[in-house]
Amino acid sequence: MERSSLRGRIYASMFGALTAVGAYIVIPVPPVPVTMQTFFLYLAACLLGGPLGAWSQIVYVLIGAVGLPVFAAGKGGLGVLLGPTGGYLIGFIVGAYVTGRLARAGKPAGAFRLLLAMVAGTACLYALGVAQLMVVAKLSPAKALAVGIVPFLPGDAAKMAAAVFIVRMLRNRMPFRGAPQ
Repeated sequence: MERSSLRGRIYASMFGALTAVGAYIVIPVPPVPVTMQTFFLYLAACLLGGPLGAWSQIVYVLIGAVGLPVFAAGKGGLGVLLGPTGGYLIGFIVGAYVTGRLARAGKPAGAFRLLLAMVAGTACLYALGVAQLMVVAKLSPAKALAVGIVPFLPGDAAKMAAAVFIVRMLRNRMPFRGAPQ
């Protein structure tokens, strides 16, 4: 394995661990508490790129799938992945890939392109999450959107803004620039 490839996987694994820690960082705001999982997803995707950003979330999901309590509310296991919110966890992987590909395409992204990349990745995450929520919980599309997306929009917007700021500060200071896109 190339040194840069190994380094990339190490960074991705560290971001996977940070995503797990993010499940335990809860900001109690109405209507739903905000966790920091997607904040670390945004950082991983934008700093490491699509493939390694996705890898970071694969690490996170696998850690939880084997039963470690790293998902929101301290849950873990395959039951969570197969339950009503499991689609969001699979969406983390797709969302990180999309965010990273868009953020790292071409020249270094400015704040607006970083934000658009995060919005696009979050849309993928929401789409997979709401789809599974509708099927498993037997909700109508309107009800699934109302409970599975709308309450999370303000918190996700705040996390995106913070992530854009931090990515712009860190991306030129990191010793590793991510994998080629």
